[in-house]
Amino acid sequence: MHRIYLIFAIIFEVAGTLSIKQATLGNTYFWSGVIIMCYIISFTLIYYATQKLEIGTAYVIWAGLGTALIVILGWLIFKENMNIMKIAGVSFIIIGAVLLKLQTTI
Repeated sequence: MHRIYLIFAIIFEVAGTLSIKQATLGNTYFWSGVIIMCYIISFTLIYYATQKLEIGTAYVIWAGLGTALIVILGWLIFKENMNIMKIAGVSFIIIGAVLLKLQTTI
């Protein structure tokens, strides 16, 4: 169950961050409300996730995979620049999250 909390915490964190970009494009009041709600939900879910998961592992998965998703979705949705350095950086983030998760299960 706590992994599900973590997955949804990532989803809401990514939604909140994408909403920040959307707020810069128009309708600031609406998107500000979306940002606030997404982050409240995300932080609440990460709180519940860390009741059973190690804080370091949960945080790196939450922040790292959230960052990786933001880079990918920024490229797909907002047509932001994607280059080999971004691809390498996202790959290292994912590898680091996997290594930390493997460390806790061994």
